[in-house]
Amino acid sequence: MRSAAEQLTELLGHRPESVSALRPTEDGWEAQVEVVEVERIPETTSVMASYQVVLGPAGQLLGYERGRRYTRAQTDRDAR
Repeated sequence: MRSAAEQLTELLGHRPESVSALRPTEDGWEAQVEVVEVERIPETTSVMASYQVVLGPAGQLLGYERGRRYTRAQTDRDAR
């Protein structure tokens, strides 16, 4: 995951803040990675993005796609 985070940082220009999900697949791994795209003050208003990241068996970054964007203070509406 560290190697993929470094590769993702190079591509996005933003360092991943956290990994919110990680699961094995037949071909490697899939991860959900949270990234601060726009830093604001106060931090709760910073713009975050959630990326779906595909990793190979050795952890190399194979692909990524940005999902939703949200403010740091925002919570999921459908969370139970």
